[in-house]
Amino acid sequence: MIGLIAAFIIAMALSILGTPVLIRFLVSHQYGQFIRQDGPTQHLTKRGTPTMGGLVIILATVIAWMIGSTLSGAGPSWSGLSLLVLFVGLGLIGLLDDGIKIMRQRSLGLHPSGKIIGQIAVASLFAWMSIVGSDEYGRTPGSLAISVTRPTGITLAFAGVGIGIALYFLWANFIVAAWSNAVNLTDGLDGLATGCSIFVFGAYTFVAYFQQIQSCVVPNGNMAACYSTRDPLDLAIFSTALIGALAGFLWWNASPARIFMGDTGALALGGALAGMSVLTHTEFLAVMIGGLFVAIIMSDVIQISVFKATRKRVFRMAPLHHHFELKGWQEVTIVIRFWLVAAIFAITGAGLFYAEWAAQL
Repeated sequence: MIGLIAAFIIAMALSILGTPVLIRFLVSHQYGQFIRQDGPTQHLTKRGTPTMGGLVIILATVIAWMIGSTLSGAGPSWSGLSLLVLFVGLGLIGLLDDGIKIMRQRSLGLHPSGKIIGQIAVASLFAWMSIVGSDEYGRTPGSLAISVTRPTGITLAFAGVGIGIALYFLWANFIVAAWSNAVNLTDGLDGLATGCSIFVFGAYTFVAYFQQIQSCVVPNGNMAACYSTRDPLDLAIFSTALIGALAGFLWWNASPARIFMGDTGALALGGALAGMSVLTHTEFLAVMIGGLFVAIIMSDVIQISVFKATRKRVFRMAPLHHHFELKGWQEVTIVIRFWLVAAIFAITGAGLFYAEWAAQL
C-alpha cells in the first residue's frame, strides 16, 4: 500500500509543479497548438496554447512508478517494464507528431504511414516482451487466451503455438492502435481526455490491486477464483502513478487550458490503457471501463462510414463532443457531462469485474 500512496503523491507533485515550468519553456519558444480552420469557430481562440504537455505526464508517471515500485518491493517488474515501453514509446511518436505540427504550423503532423509504422513497431515490441517474460511460476505478462475479466477457454493457439503467437501479435497491435486513437480523438476539449483517463485508470488500479490480493501465488483461501496475472501490484502502482500525474496536469489543463497534452500525452495514455487491458487479462472488459473513449471513436467511424455511403452526416461534426458544441452546449458543460459518463462506464466495468469474482465463490 505504501508504494501506491507514494506513487500517487509523487506523481501529482511532480506534475502540478512541473507543468508550469514546461508552459514557460514552450511559450518562450513559441511552441503553440495549431488549430484546424474547419473545426468549431470558438476553438480558434486556443491557437498558440502550449502543447506537448504529455511530456510532464510521462516523466511524472515514470519517476513516481519507479519510486513506488521500489518502496513496495514489487519491482520494477517485467510487466511494468513492458507497460513502460508501450507508454513511453507511443509518447515519443506523439512528441514527433506534435513537433512537426508546430514546426510546419499545420494541424497535420507525422505522415499517417509513419505514425502507423511507429505504432506497429512499439506495439510489436510490447507484445514480444509480454509473451516471453515468464516468472518462476511460469506466468507471462500476456496470455494467448481471449480474456474478459480473466482468461477464458478460448485460445489464439487453436492451430498451434506458432499460429497463436502470430495472432497474439496482431491482436496486441489492434488493441494498441484502437485505444491510442480513441484517446487521441477524445483530446479535443479542455480537460476532457485528462479527466476521463483518471476514471479509467482508477478502475484499472482497482482491478490490478484486487488481482494482487486474490493472486494464485498468494494463499488466500479462495484458489478457485484466484488470478494468474503476473506482477499485478506493480501494474497497480503504475496506474496509480498515472492517476497522480493526470490529476496534477488537470490543474493546468482544465478550462481555460493553459496547456494541452497533445499527441504526446494522448497516444501515451491510449498505450497505457491498451497495455493495462492486456497485462491484466481484461481486453474485452476494457471496452466497458473505457466506454466513453469507445463512444467517441465509434462516432467518428459512423460519421465517416455513413457519409461515404450516403453523402449524409449522422452528427453535425465528429468526434461526438464537437457535435454537442455545434448544438450550442458550452465547452465546460460537455466536459463535465462526459466526465460523468466516463465515471459511470469505469465504475460499471469495475463492478462487473468484482461480480465475476464473487460469482466464483
